[in-house]
Amino acid sequence: MPLLHRLEPLTRSPELDPSCIAPCLNLPAKGQLSLTASTFNDTSSFLTFLLPSNTFSFSSSFTSPSPIIMSAVYPPGGTIVQSLKRTFADVPVDEANGNAVSTVEFLEASESLTTIFDAIGGVAFGPVKKDILGNVEKLRARHAAAPAESATVQDLVRNELKTGKHTATEGCLWLIRGLDFTKQGLEHNVQNPSVELSDSFRDAYGNTLKPHHSFMVKPIFSAAMSAVPYRKDFYAKLGDNPEKVQADLEAYLASFSKVVAILKEFINSKEAKW
Repeated sequence: MPLLHRLEPLTRSPELDPSCIAPCLNLPAKGQLSLTASTFNDTSSFLTFLLPSNTFSFSSSFTSPSPIIMSAVYPPGGTIVQSLKRTFADVPVDEANGNAVSTVEFLEASESLTTIFDAIGGVAFGPVKKDILGNVEKLRARHAAAPAESATVQDLVRNELKTGKHTATEGCLWLIRGLDFTKQGLEHNVQNPSVELSDSFRDAYGNTLKPHHSFMVKPIFSAAMSAVPYRKDFYAKLGDNPEKVQADLEAYLASFSKVVAILKEFINSKEAKW
């Protein structure tokens, strides 16, 4: 029996400031995000988010997730990890200098990560990908403006805060939250071969981004968690050899987890507050 999920239009109270929603999706306070895609079998699916109007609507009826996702991007005999321009294993971490993380390589690795979102499916993780790339650009802009003061992510944040500004620092906070969400979702799924992708990322969302999202944004991401492909379809897009895919993902996640843990501790510390 087809399932029906419908969130009828909501009327926001005059006190609700649209600007509290826009940063979560890397949108301007006034604008529109409208995503349309045929993500399900026998489905009409849409996400519409209007700002500053009083309407948010999401509607989808479906029988099952579609097995049609992005084409494979891995090299012959290889895996998707090998196609990434930069992995987190390539990010220099200066342990003698308080685990300082090199800015340029970190931003490249974060940007490269979004290739995996393409394999998961653009509609399912479109908002997360957009958010990560938008925040990467905020840090890049600060690095370009003050390269000598921004060689490491930690120094970039410290030195920006000294100017009384926090644009890149706030971008760094949201970038790390997005990376942590992705890391937890992938890590849980790789470690639990019987768990569907949607379950892993639903749990990851609850542990990372959800506590920081407004009640208007949460339905968008909750809906996205139900739009991811089946596990078997996703992993088939990562490489021809399941054992090699598993090994490469585990190695990738090990360095990914290390960098995220370092920066998560820093961005939540007193010296990164504004």
